[in-house]
Amino acid sequence: MDPSDETVNTLYATRIPADISRPDRLLGPFTARQCTLLATAAAVLYGVWWATRPFLAPLGFAALVVPIAGAVAALVLGRREGVGLDRFALAALAHARTRGRRVHAPNGVPPLPEIVPARWAKTAGPQPTAMDMPYAGISPGGVLDLRGAGTAALATCSTVNFELRSPGEQQALTAGFARWLNSLTGPAQVLVRCHRIDLAPLAEGLQQDAAGLPHPALEQAARAHAVFLADLAATGALIGRQIVLVAREYPVAHGRRGSQGRVVQRIDEAARTLAGAELAVTPLDGEQAAQLITAACNPDTLTPPAVTAGGEPS
Repeated sequence: MDPSDETVNTLYATRIPADISRPDRLLGPFTARQCTLLATAAAVLYGVWWATRPFLAPLGFAALVVPIAGAVAALVLGRREGVGLDRFALAALAHARTRGRRVHAPNGVPPLPEIVPARWAKTAGPQPTAMDMPYAGISPGGVLDLRGAGTAALATCSTVNFELRSPGEQQALTAGFARWLNSLTGPAQVLVRCHRIDLAPLAEGLQQDAAGLPHPALEQAARAHAVFLADLAATGALIGRQIVLVAREYPVAHGRRGSQGRVVQRIDEAARTLAGAELAVTPLDGEQAAQLITAACNPDTLTPPAVTAGGEPS
C-alpha cells in the first residue's frame, strides 16, 4: 500500500451529519407509520379469515391472501428516492384526480359563453381549473407564508470551483460546508434552478456606454463585444444555473410570527457559516422572492445575467 494513499484518505476525512429528517424507528427497523399500516393490514386480513373460515379452507385462504399481503408489505416497506411507496401511491392518486389543465384564475374560471355551441364545448374537453398555489403571500422581508404548512425564506448562493483547489483548500471548503450541515436545526433545501438568459439588455448597455470610453480602441472593442453578445442572444439557447437556498420552519414549534423570524435568522446563520466555504449567500426580499417564484412558474421567462455588487455582470 502506498503511504500517500493513507495520507490522502486522512486528509479528506469529514464527519457527515445524520439525516435529521429520517423518521424514528419504533419497532426494530420499522417506523411508527409502517407499524401502523402493517398492523392495520394484519387486522383486516385476520378479520377476513375469521369471517370466511366456516366455508373456506386454510390453504385456499392462504393462496388468496399471500399475494395481497406481499403487495401490501412491498407498498409499506418499499422506498424510492427516500420516500415510501405508500406516499408515492397517494401522490399518484391525487395527481390522477386533479385536472391537468390549470390556469391562473384568482377569481375562478368563468364558464363558456352561451353562444358557444354545446358540441364545441364537448370537443374542447373539461374546463380548466384554477391553480391553487401552496403559499398565501410574501412578506416585505421575503418570507413565504405556506398557509398551514409554516413559512420559508429564500436566498441565492454563489458557487466555488472545487476541482482547481489544492487538497488542503478542498478540505477547508468541505469542512466549512459540513459545519453548516451540522448546524441545521430545521428543514433546508439547496435548489439548482436552470433558466434562460437574456443578453439583450447587456448588449444594449455596452452599446450605450461605449461612446464614453476614453480611447477609440476601447470603444471599438466594446461595440464588437456588444455585437457578439447580440448574436448569442439571437440564438435563444443560452441556459444559466441559479443556486437557491430555502429555509423552512413549521408553525407548531414557534407559531406564525415566531416561524417568520426563525427562517430569516436561519438564512443569516447560513450566510455567516457558508462564508467559511467561500460561498456568498444573498437573502431575497419580498420583491426579489416574488420575481423568482414567478420565473420558476414560467420556465420560458428570460432572465437577465446576474450582476455583482460592483455593477459587473457575473
